[in-house]
Amino acid sequence: MSIELELLSEHRCFDGVQRFYKHDSSAIGLPMRFSVYIPPAALGDSAAKVPVLFYLAGLTCTEETFMTKGGAQQWAARHGIMLVAPDTSPRGANVPGEDEGWDFGTGAGFYLDATQAPWGTHYRMESYVVGELFGIVTGQLPGDASRTGIFGHSMGGHGALVLAQRHPDKFRSVSAFAPIASPTKCPWGHKAFSGYLGEDREQWAQYDASLLMEKSSRPFPGGILIDQGLADNFLAEQLYPEAFEAACEKAGQPLTLRRHEGYDHGYYFISTFMQDHMEFHAKQLK
Repeated sequence: MSIELELLSEHRCFDGVQRFYKHDSSAIGLPMRFSVYIPPAALGDSAAKVPVLFYLAGLTCTEETFMTKGGAQQWAARHGIMLVAPDTSPRGANVPGEDEGWDFGTGAGFYLDATQAPWGTHYRMESYVVGELFGIVTGQLPGDASRTGIFGHSMGGHGALVLAQRHPDKFRSVSAFAPIASPTKCPWGHKAFSGYLGEDREQWAQYDASLLMEKSSRPFPGGILIDQGLADNFLAEQLYPEAFEAACEKAGQPLTLRRHEGYDHGYYFISTFMQDHMEFHAKQLK
């Protein structure tokens, strides 16, 4: 069934189009927004279905952040890839306390399906991304469902690594910038998982990329790419890339984990290495 999409704005960009949409979401139960870059190959009389690359943004971000700061459209145009970025949480759920902190609630959905009241009613970002939004961009927009990858930053890097492993039938390639690689070990993860999932650590483990990888067997033969800045002030307390590195080694999963002197946690870092990530995905999605 087709979902009515409200086009909020459209901008010409590297001979493609950058669009921002709003729609009523059945998965969330509220209106949701997402952004999409459609490359030149998917436009005009000779338009074809093109590979899709989902980007999941980090804490406090929206569907606009990546498209305005990431610098990815030029590479998406060159490789003929559609870029899709959802919002980072429901908006206006009116859950008590959802706007009290920047690392939980609004802007901090952690790309999971909450099980605890009152969050479980609307905070269903996993179902939204891999179900509803995936269906929109591969059904109503010119995305090829058989050639889809996912990447993200920080909380979104966590989301990319987790959703790729939980839904290997949907995603052929995965990479991340400074991901929260083992949320069961860090304060951000403890706060989010306690609130959304309760105190059952078995439930937490289902959304920890490192713990999922430990039980895996090379789900991504093309490898996984992660970039991490060594001047990132969240590195020691929140990110734990070494845990994911160890899990990949245990699982026999090819991993390229690049550590960069002097780079912090922000989009100056992300945009520096965006070309590498776009080429990494393009190679696997062609």
